[in-house]
Amino acid sequence: MKKVNDNKGVFGKLLIKLPYIIAFLTTLFATGCMNINESSFQTSVSIIGDKWYFNDQIINPGSPAEGLLMNVRMVNTVYEDRGPELAKRTDDFDPKANTESFIEKIPEYVSSGVNAFTISLQGGMPGYEGAINTAFNADGSLRSDYMQRAERVIRASDKNNAAIILSLFYQRQHSHDYALTGKESIKNALENAVNWISEKGFTNVVLEVSNEYRHGGFRNWSDGEWLISEEGQVELIRLAKQLNPELLVSTSGMGNGTYHEDLARAADFLLIHFNTTSLDLYESRINDVKKYGKPIVCNEDDKLGTEGAAAQAIAVKNGSSWGYMGMLRNQYFPFQFQGIEDDPEVYEMYRQVSTPGFQIDLESLEFNSITINYPHDGEIFRSGQSIEINLSHLYTEESEASTIVVLANNEQIAELDNGIRLRTSWEPDEPGIYDFQAVVRNEAGAELYRSAEVDIIVQSDP
Repeated sequence: MKKVNDNKGVFGKLLIKLPYIIAFLTTLFATGCMNINESSFQTSVSIIGDKWYFNDQIINPGSPAEGLLMNVRMVNTVYEDRGPELAKRTDDFDPKANTESFIEKIPEYVSSGVNAFTISLQGGMPGYEGAINTAFNADGSLRSDYMQRAERVIRASDKNNAAIILSLFYQRQHSHDYALTGKESIKNALENAVNWISEKGFTNVVLEVSNEYRHGGFRNWSDGEWLISEEGQVELIRLAKQLNPELLVSTSGMGNGTYHEDLARAADFLLIHFNTTSLDLYESRINDVKKYGKPIVCNEDDKLGTEGAAAQAIAVKNGSSWGYMGMLRNQYFPFQFQGIEDDPEVYEMYRQVSTPGFQIDLESLEFNSITINYPHDGEIFRSGQSIEINLSHLYTEESEASTIVVLANNEQIAELDNGIRLRTSWEPDEPGIYDFQAVVRNEAGAELYRSAEVDIIVQSDP
């Protein structure tokens, strides 16, 4: 009996101490010792009005970029390819090593003035077609190894006081065994991704539902017509907000810098792209969406060097966050992450516009620029159809005579005289994906300038 009484005494003492034990464990969770509570993260992103805040403090204070989310597109930092195409190029690509090579450079990118990185659970164009690169199984469930790489980038960014724009759906991920099978699996994928963000307690992550939701490549998806519609995107934005009301959610438009009214009303911030927008149109495009009173974030512009620096300065001057896409260096295989050496002119402008007291002088900018502003990325045409190609011409180099040629998949299709606005037309004979570029050459044929690419889809006649 005495033994039993002793046991009751011990049990009773434990009951008395139980609240203290619970309090101790709670403290462990709250201080991050067990690494699952959101308080273990040090960067919390929020929006007040049309400005961005980290930890309740406006970002880039006192600078031209005050309240603007200056970002870089790094969608292939978590890349993999489970198909045969990558193996044709290399037999030693290591997804983990690729991710780590980017993480090593995060401090350098952030120190230059970068506030956020766009990464993607389905990557981006790697410079070749047919890549199988997705964090989702066909039913929308998440693949653990892919998500582990994404988590590594998110946590490393958090430690360096940077946010992540996490993009879910990319138009090229279709027609393979892992492709999402339709509306329900797409919604499952979004639900699983949002729940993953919530369960991890990430405070530095905002969501991009689809990258360029109107891109014609999405028509190859099951239920693609729903996915590319404003109604479909609004439904997905609302689903994400229902699952996690605190998560900031948007979806990105096409490269012409415009944004649909239905999306602007549903989204927490407005994601625009400037790939096919000429520099002289930035101000009007930005002003068109200011009326919604929400942060304007360009998170994709493929202009490089002095042209990219000018694009950044013009966007910031007019109140838009800006995002650099170093296509050939950061997004095309083999991926390179070399910090500010990726593009010294662009990263110097990041540094300047985020410096308190700096004044942007657009008149002093020196750059050459030619933008193919029609067709837009993802436009669909038919074999034999005449395609009008429009270029905005701001090329100012006058030291030597030059000509402007238009290329389709690196084959010349037109030669143009200099002018303020340039246009030509072309009829493709075969179906396929075509990349247009404008190239300036001198009289000897040497290349002086090459514009960013615009990709279109040509299909066979029905």
